[in-house]
Amino acid sequence: MLINEIFYSLQGEGYNSGTAAVFVRLSGCNLRCPFCDTRHESGTEMSEEEILAQVSSYPANLVVITGGEPSLQLTETLVDALHGLGRKVTVETNGTHALPPNVDWITLSPKDLFIQDKAHVVLTSVNELKVLFDGIHEPCEYSNIEVSHGRFLQPCDTGNATENEEIVRHTVDYVKQHPEWRLSLQIHKLLNIP
Repeated sequence: MLINEIFYSLQGEGYNSGTAAVFVRLSGCNLRCPFCDTRHESGTEMSEEEILAQVSSYPANLVVITGGEPSLQLTETLVDALHGLGRKVTVETNGTHALPPNVDWITLSPKDLFIQDKAHVVLTSVNELKVLFDGIHEPCEYSNIEVSHGRFLQPCDTGNATENEEIVRHTVDYVKQHPEWRLSLQIHKLLNIP
């Protein structure tokens, strides 16, 4: 697998926010979102055994497979092996490809608001839905997707503090008007957590 990085930190977004986790960031993505904070073209080829060795060096029971787009590389055998280490496996995905059936938790973060022609979501049942909100476009309700643990609206980080402030204000207003959504902030960025 092509690995961008493996690191230990706190989950900074969504339902599991604040939970210690090992992050396995895969390289490569089928979308090119203008706000993405991951360089997809770089990475190190690693075997599943090498990935397991690095993950097992950290004490957290939560493993977050992210990217890039994890569905392009993640295998059922790696998920089984992580389970063998006693780890819970969560995946953050754009939802455009199926995932291995043995994943414990799916965070769907669709990008069709930003990449309309290439971002068709194929998943129909997830644990949490995390939609990026730019304060301009009305977020899709995704009523055809079964969501078991919450719908989160996350202000899009543009890299511009003034724009971000405006987007946060619009996001808060939207959540107040649509209480089926919950606000998700990127606490790792707000608190500068490495």
